[in-house]
Amino acid sequence: MYVWIWRHLPGPTAVRVGTAVALAVGVVALLMFVIFPWLEPLLPFNNVTAE
Repeated sequence: MYVWIWRHLPGPTAVRVGTAVALAVGVVALLMFVIFPWLEPLLPFNNVTAE
């Protein structure tokens, strides 16, 4: 999968590295600000008590 992405990125190696880093940062930002907040109320980890 990563080889396929690398082959389809435009430009020389330096541009490809920059684009790959930007894509990775974008995916992490999407997960942290959209997906995880939406998913948090559905997870059963809020009621953790030790008695």
